Amino acid sequence: MAAGTKDDPWQLKTPPGSSDYTMYRDESADPPVIVCQVGSTRLTYLANAIDDLHAWLKEQGDWVPLGAADEQKAAADGTVEAWGRSESNPVGGWYGTRKGYRGRFGMYLPPLLEALGLAELTHDARNNSIRAL
Repeated sequence: MAAGTKDDPWQLKTPPGSSDYTMYRDESADPPVIVCQVGSTRLTYLANAIDDLHAWLKEQGDWVPLGAADEQKAAADGTVEAWGRSESNPVGGWYGTRKGYRGRFGMYLPPLLEALGLAELTHDARNNSIRAL
């Protein structure tokens, strides 16, 4: 498995397997972030999202829908996407750090948790779910 650094990023696929993207931790950022490169689009998420999402999924105790949505669209209640922008999560709001590109948390973070051995994902054409391991 890759080291998750800029020089050795994680190589990931979206849950349906339709798109490739990379992620890596940038510890030099303040606070540290996870950089997600999808084609020419660069998104960033707070690095503590990995541990926080895993802990939340363990609390849920079962499959949770991903509910990926762009920042401008509402996220369905009870989804990973909704939790990733909720005022009740550990950071009190968005894990995405780049205004206009803060959404899609439910699309890009779950495959990373799966690659790290923290969660299991479904890989259907749509309406995928995740559960903690």
